[in-house]
Amino acid sequence: MHMIPGGPFDREKKLPSEIIANLEAYYHLDEPFWKQYLNYLGGIIHFDLGPSFTSRSRTVNDIIRQQAPISAQLGLFAFFIAVALGIPLGILAALKQNTPIDYTCMWLAILGVSLPNMALGPFLIWIFGLKLGWLPIARWGGISHMILPAITLGTAYSAIIARLTRASMLQVIREDYIRTARAKGLSERIVMLHHALKNALIPVTTVLGPIFAIIITGSMIV
Repeated sequence: MHMIPGGPFDREKKLPSEIIANLEAYYHLDEPFWKQYLNYLGGIIHFDLGPSFTSRSRTVNDIIRQQAPISAQLGLFAFFIAVALGIPLGILAALKQNTPIDYTCMWLAILGVSLPNMALGPFLIWIFGLKLGWLPIARWGGISHMILPAITLGTAYSAIIARLTRASMLQVIREDYIRTARAKGLSERIVMLHHALKNALIPVTTVLGPIFAIIITGSMIV
C-alpha cells in the first residue's frame, strides 16, 4: 500500500491537506512504516483488525461478523453445485469413453475452467435475470438470490472435479479386481457403484477440502 500511488482517503474531489493530515493522524498512518506494521500485528494477536477506512462507524471485525454468514451460505451452496455437477459428469464421461457423450462432458468441463467468474457472472445475469426474468440479480434474500452467484462460483470447480473423476474412473475400471467382479457375473451397475466408484472417488475427496476453502473465500468477491 505504501509503494503504490494514492491513498485510502483519495476522492474525486480532493480533500484539503489539513483534513487528510487529521485523518492520517487518527488512523496512525503518519507514523513510520515499521511502527504501523507492528501495530497491525499486535491487533491481529488480539483479534482486532482495526477500523474501516470506508465505513467510519464500523470496524473491520464488525463488517466480517456481518458478512461472514452470508459468504458461508453462498460458499456451501456453490460447493454443493460443484460436487453435484462435477462427479456425475466425470462418471458419465468415463463410462462413455470416446463417445459423443464423453466429448460433450469434457467440452463442458473445459468451457467451465476457461470462463472466468468476471465473465460468467454478468452473462448469467443478462440471460436469467434481465432477458428471462427468472432470477433476481441483486440483494440477498432466499435461495433464489443464491442461485446465480453460486453457479458462478461453482462452475469452474465442477469442471475440475469432473475431469479428475473421469481420469480416476478410467484408471480404476481397468484394474484386475474390476475384471474379477465382472467375471463373477455381477451386474455392471453393481460393479460400478460398489467396486469402481468407491475407489475412484478417493483422489477426488482429497481435493474437495482445498476446493471448499477456495470457494468460501472466493464467495466474498462474488
